[in-house]
Amino acid sequence: MNRRKILNILGKIILTEVMLMVPSFAVALIYGDGDAQAFLMTMIPAAIAGAVLSMVKAPERKMSSRDGYCIVALAWIIICIIGAFPLYLSNGFDSYWSALFEIVSGFTTTGASVLSQPELLKHGVLFWRSFTHWIGGMGVLVFVMMIMPMGNENSMHLVRAEVPGPTAGKLVPRMKKTSMILYGIYTAMTAVLIILLLLGNMGLYDASCMAFATAGTGGFGLTSAGIAGYNSVYIELVIAVFMILFGVNFNVYYFLLLRRFKEAVKTEEVWWYFGIIAFAAVTIGINIAGTVASFGTAMRQSFFQVSSIITTTGFATVDFNLWPEFSKHMLVLLMIVGACSGSTGGGMKVSRIIILVKSFFTEIRHIIDPRVISVVRLNGKPLDKDTLTATRVYASAYFILISLFTLFISLDGFDFTTNLTAVISCFNNIGPGLGAVGPMVNFGIYSDWAKVALSVIMLTGRLEIFPMFMLFSKSAHGR
Repeated sequence: MNRRKILNILGKIILTEVMLMVPSFAVALIYGDGDAQAFLMTMIPAAIAGAVLSMVKAPERKMSSRDGYCIVALAWIIICIIGAFPLYLSNGFDSYWSALFEIVSGFTTTGASVLSQPELLKHGVLFWRSFTHWIGGMGVLVFVMMIMPMGNENSMHLVRAEVPGPTAGKLVPRMKKTSMILYGIYTAMTAVLIILLLLGNMGLYDASCMAFATAGTGGFGLTSAGIAGYNSVYIELVIAVFMILFGVNFNVYYFLLLRRFKEAVKTEEVWWYFGIIAFAAVTIGINIAGTVASFGTAMRQSFFQVSSIITTTGFATVDFNLWPEFSKHMLVLLMIVGACSGSTGGGMKVSRIIILVKSFFTEIRHIIDPRVISVVRLNGKPLDKDTLTATRVYASAYFILISLFTLFISLDGFDFTTNLTAVISCFNNIGPGLGAVGPMVNFGIYSDWAKVALSVIMLTGRLEIFPMFMLFSKSAHGR
């Protein structure tokens, strides 16, 4: 392991986080709530530590994939540990562990909260809490690669470890340029969303925070009422549509920018993604129609909640904990499926679901007639053995870990539905679950040790399992 190189890059990442705190510090100064000091007490020591680490001289040699995985895991842990201090030092949380849970939930774009009244937080830390969604949505390391020089091959190792989905590809030959393209699209879409929310009579502060939460598919609200508190069908529909748009693989937007419409249209994952949304929205709308005033209201509520859950944003306009069992089960399935690979959404990813479904039917055909040679294809192209194996291994690890995490969390004494959906919600970076962690309540019911465990679960899910396990693997610390 290239320890000096790792320390050097971690120093740059810490400095980047300090820089990213500046807008929140500015908001704290503008509103004068008294939380500016909390940012200074965090930023100054962090800047010193980052500067010292970034000055560590590293030998000029290529970074291994093992180094990339370890850097990504350590980077996410460190930025969360540092990022929690403004929340804790501003006296908004009863313990550092609660603040850590909140900021991990922010960076991983989970949106699960321990707060019953987030509106009691001061403006600066409330802005920082929402801004972490936007930072984490596209990826912290992707942002670092955009602003700091790094070898192309070294960059690719970091992308493979951080970008969600079964594969990580480059849009252009240079990873730095790829990062700039991704963040350019991401920033432009966020800006459009802010403008549309402003047109819905939402203030600039609220519009910015809600756009950050939507773009990062995070789901932190500014008040206990959440999106419903704005009492606007327009705002609800705008956010629902943009949640879906941010759940699309960003490669598709790049193809559209280059007018490569055929490639964009042929993206099989996107067709499945929209198909699942349409099916779920219609079936849930029909299922809940008898519980609301009109069929139109049922369809609107269904569309918003399906958009929120499949993209793992986690916003809620209604208490879907009270919906019929079919609808609740459908939402849990959507939690597992998640958004597209290469999007800001979490979950298992639609592309993996496609591969697993096609692999299943391919195996059935092979059992019926062993002489038949069947190939699993995605976007019309045959998938190589490594991709198929990696997808199957990930799926196996996914369900094993959810089972083990649920068993572990059950030591806190809550019911099975609460624990299972809390773990699924955190692992898939969604936010609300069912039972005692439903959309109208929060994760404050869990003890401090359980909050730390759930924070680890959020990080493991956001980094798609392997970086976190690689960090603690014996082989990762060899030469």
